[in-house]
Amino acid sequence: MAENQTWLTQEAYDRLKSELDQLAGPGRRDIAARIEAAREEGDLKENGGYHAAKEEQGKMEARIRDLEELLKHAVVGEAPEASGVVEIGTVITAEIWGDEERFLLGSRELADGSGLDVYSAESPLGAAILGLKVGDTASYAAPNGKEIEVRILAVDTYTG
Repeated sequence: MAENQTWLTQEAYDRLKSELDQLAGPGRRDIAARIEAAREEGDLKENGGYHAAKEEQGKMEARIRDLEELLKHAVVGEAPEASGVVEIGTVITAEIWGDEERFLLGSRELADGSGLDVYSAESPLGAAILGLKVGDTASYAAPNGKEIEVRILAVDTYTG
């Protein structure tokens, strides 16, 4: 998978595409109407409604750009069948600094609503464990510079 590609299930892709369609269509029209209504109230320097709507518009446009980029580079398909090897789209159970953690290696958009923590393959943890097998150990540098040891306990198929 190329560096800027993100693996998504068809369900996750459809959900994100629907969100993009809503934001880019009715969402843009609604916020433009709110900005125009607030602008008609007069003095923009002290118009809280206007400034709030402009801020919301900025956040919405950023989300639209993020979704467009994500969907443009999405690889849509089924979750990889777990084979005991850590790969993008699998659920990992690992011992990290003596604590057992369970998480999805992939995109946060993929796991939306699953309750699983998500680590990207590009994160220090994800990069350290990608390709490891059950029983393997690796370490990665935490933001504070400390080395954190990780042992892979299980690799499961992501079921959503």
